[in-house]
Amino acid sequence: MSEALLQVAQLCVGHQQTVLIDHVSFELRKGDVLGVIGESGAGKSTLGLAVMGHYRGALRPLSGSITFQGQTYHPRDACRLATLQGKRVCYVAQSASAGFNPAFPLGSQVIEAACYHGVLTREAAQEKLLQLFALLGLPDPVQFARRYPHQVSGGQLQRAMTAMALCSSPDLIVFDEPTTALDVTTQLDVLAAIRHAVKQTRTAALYISHDIAVVSQIADSLLVLRHGKQIEYGRTADILRSAAHPYTRALLNTRHPAPLLVAEQHAPVLELRDLTVGYGNGQPVISQLSMTLPRGQTFALVGESGSGKSTLARTLAGLQKPQSGELTLEGKALSFDCQRRTAQQRWQIQYIYQNADTALNPRHRVRELIGRNIMRRSGLRGAALKARLSQLLEQVELAPELADRFPSQLSGGQKQRVAIARALAAEPEILICDEPTSALDPLVAQGVLALFRQLQQSAGLTLLFITHDIATVRSIAHSVAVMHRGKLVRQGLRETVLTPPFDDYTARLLQAEPTLEPGWLASALKVPSPEHPLSLQEILT
Repeated sequence: MSEALLQVAQLCVGHQQTVLIDHVSFELRKGDVLGVIGESGAGKSTLGLAVMGHYRGALRPLSGSITFQGQTYHPRDACRLATLQGKRVCYVAQSASAGFNPAFPLGSQVIEAACYHGVLTREAAQEKLLQLFALLGLPDPVQFARRYPHQVSGGQLQRAMTAMALCSSPDLIVFDEPTTALDVTTQLDVLAAIRHAVKQTRTAALYISHDIAVVSQIADSLLVLRHGKQIEYGRTADILRSAAHPYTRALLNTRHPAPLLVAEQHAPVLELRDLTVGYGNGQPVISQLSMTLPRGQTFALVGESGSGKSTLARTLAGLQKPQSGELTLEGKALSFDCQRRTAQQRWQIQYIYQNADTALNPRHRVRELIGRNIMRRSGLRGAALKARLSQLLEQVELAPELADRFPSQLSGGQKQRVAIARALAAEPEILICDEPTSALDPLVAQGVLALFRQLQQSAGLTLLFITHDIATVRSIAHSVAVMHRGKLVRQGLRETVLTPPFDDYTARLLQAEPTLEPGWLASALKVPSPEHPLSLQEILT
């Protein structure tokens, strides 16, 4: 058996009397993947950064040791361990938008670390860049390298960040939720590329995620964290077969949500006819699209990255002007420009963004972010405002004391829940949800979805729910539309859309839904993709 590349022994990380990582131990060998599972705020990202010698804010290693390639680093050696970053240890962040400078092309940023550390010459790095872009399924690698971050979709940006980490050929890569924001087909290709790269280059990987189905397909071993403590650790197959801890069993059970009963179709509250949207002089992103949102129900919109889902959502919210089309709200014409809508119409439609990092003002505390909507909508002040704020925080399972924190002091999942509470503070009738649970761990996501269902029953809330998680669609949606290249290729009641016979594209989406079945990743890759004549598996072999 090969020697361990990384060994972590009784590691504790924290600040003064607060311990965020509490006596965690594991080892990782070359070519292996360790999956780190846990709910939002469990300490997953803190642990991933700690093995790189990086500590955010006032956090410091308190005790324990980290051994990397035979060299042991104790708490006093954190600075020495940090010198390995970018060359022998690389990091793929959860939020790709925060990892790129908007002023420079993607290609120059992807090869920057490899050139800076002398791993590759610029010519060799540019050649490897094109190979990685092709491997990760990015379109026209040469042209893609010349684009700026704002000119590509969120899924494409995440794959570019994965290419950035692979470019230096590191010994260890820390993947921090790299596929959380990706659609299922893109996630499938990225997972296959990561697994192939790790096995072929003998690179070790720490794969952080809240989706145990995804991790189970790529990880050799699993480490389950909760409240900073290690509650389960072992081979993936053993844990999936017979999880010892109740929390792990609860995570496994979230992969089988109870389907929502199909309700009777109600009169439409929002109607869209013949919508065409484009940017500049390029091809339309959305072409001649028509749809209706039934009152008090959930309309799920699924499709891969770049299909136009978020553009459609922004257009309905009045944030993107279309080239043509008609929009009505409760039977009356509604302007596509939010500035020309009445105050009541603006309150009626609220938007929850996919990326909470860019949706929340970093200079405002949580109480200000949510309280502003409460005051403007309800006119509450003083004790009444504080009580309403606490109520909203509790609805999204956040402790009231978090009201005094800034977004930078919250985990990714906590920030997304703040964004949800802010939208609910406006007491909307229509909620446009752009991947609102993608950053949440499964148990918390279940609670948020239950909250949406409760709001529908009590207040008649209408949801446009954009997601790439088919399990979520089955759990919350009454109606479903499948979007591909700016058009709706299939729409109707959930049972109709998710029941065969399928068109090729819908079949591809459903086959790419992660499951806990052994070999799911390999079998899903055999399904022909309408986008690529050759599957990624054929390219890799």
